[in-house]
Amino acid sequence: MNLMMTMAITTMIPLILIIFNHLAPKTSPDMEKLSPYECGFSPLENARLPLSIQFFLIAIFFLLFDLEIALLLPIPWALNTSTTATTWMLLLIFLLTLGLAYEWSQGALDWTK
Repeated sequence: MNLMMTMAITTMIPLILIIFNHLAPKTSPDMEKLSPYECGFSPLENARLPLSIQFFLIAIFFLLFDLEIALLLPIPWALNTSTTATTWMLLLIFLLTLGLAYEWSQGALDWTK
């Protein structure tokens, strides 16, 4: 019974969504919505506009802390097995916090100067 119920639900949901999509009113987008949006720059102007290095710095910070999350993700499972994982986790968090404090004190995180 569970298999039949699962199959019925998994076929009914897409069918309902397809039917709803066909019944929904069609929208007519205007020219502003059809124009390309290029990260806040007008696509009709010169493509060689000067870009602040601050954008790149924020992107590097994002990648660094994104990598930190990827490295710390398996830690809860490793905590049950050894204390070495806890030591490495605390060392990584300490080094990243130290680096963040240094960048903050140097004013790298100030968006406007």
